[in-house]
Amino acid sequence: MKSRSLMRLALAALLSFSGVANVFAEDGPAKQLFGAARLPSLGVPQSAGFYAKGCLAGGVALPVDGPTWQVMRLSRNRNWGHPRMIALLERLSRDASAKDGWPGLLVGDISQPRGGPMLTGHASHQVGLDADIWLTPMPKARFNTDQREKVEAKSMLKGDTLYVDPNKWTPAHAALLKRAAGYPEVERIFVHPGIKKKLCETVQGDRSWMAKIRPYWGHFYHFHVRIKCQPGSPNCKPQEPIGTSDGCDKSLAWWFTDEPWRKAPEPTKPVKPRITMLSDLPKACAQILDAPGPQSIDQVTYGLDANGASVSDLPDEPVAIPLPKQRAKAN
Repeated sequence: MKSRSLMRLALAALLSFSGVANVFAEDGPAKQLFGAARLPSLGVPQSAGFYAKGCLAGGVALPVDGPTWQVMRLSRNRNWGHPRMIALLERLSRDASAKDGWPGLLVGDISQPRGGPMLTGHASHQVGLDADIWLTPMPKARFNTDQREKVEAKSMLKGDTLYVDPNKWTPAHAALLKRAAGYPEVERIFVHPGIKKKLCETVQGDRSWMAKIRPYWGHFYHFHVRIKCQPGSPNCKPQEPIGTSDGCDKSLAWWFTDEPWRKAPEPTKPVKPRITMLSDLPKACAQILDAPGPQSIDQVTYGLDANGASVSDLPDEPVAIPLPKQRAKAN
């Protein structure tokens, strides 16, 4: 009965996205509407729109605890993503632990249950294809809930400079970034310019993976993994290709001039910030907000399929992606 009920809910959600059901959420500030959603929509996983202007259908949760990862800042409820994003994080955590000497991932924000703009923080992370990973390794003594809210990630920089502190940076940090960049679905990894510079100065041998490592403001205590638009998401808008250069050129040197850090001049007249409304997002986002959701988080926590096989290696056709199996509660 339970599986039959889930199938009906998933079918209803799929029909609504295809225009058969004309139910739309009332217009309003998008970040309030999406920030209020506590669970995802059921149905076929789809990313609608751009990384910084869109939403997510059929998202699943990364379990807050795994053998080689922990989710941080649980109160934010941002451990949701496209199933392929969640699969990648689990795989990265296992591979880095087994092959690179990285004891485990501390995972920051991924997306909200139905994606969309967030009440605080990121401009991106809206379509379930972005994830932040701390550059602090998971400790042997796991964090409790209170510690996950209060523990601060460690900056990799030396004081107030733009340069990496050699006493904090280790070969394992570089190996972790190389591992993440090596997955074909990963399109970009954002890091602080100082971290990019450190890689440019130290990486030997094959440097092709460094094309994916992109310098950007912030990102001195975590790195930001972005994967490509996935099959079955025709309304997902990709970025321009990154090219093949390792990025250790004039484009990196620019970050070590005054220009990127110069404060913008104060406007002559007060500028009222424009609020992004639901109607500003792709049309599918209103339907995703109104789509049926699961009865509990257990039904949409990433795990195993009905045959006990891992769903980390997902098929190309999204209709073949099974709903996650309910996990047993941890003691």
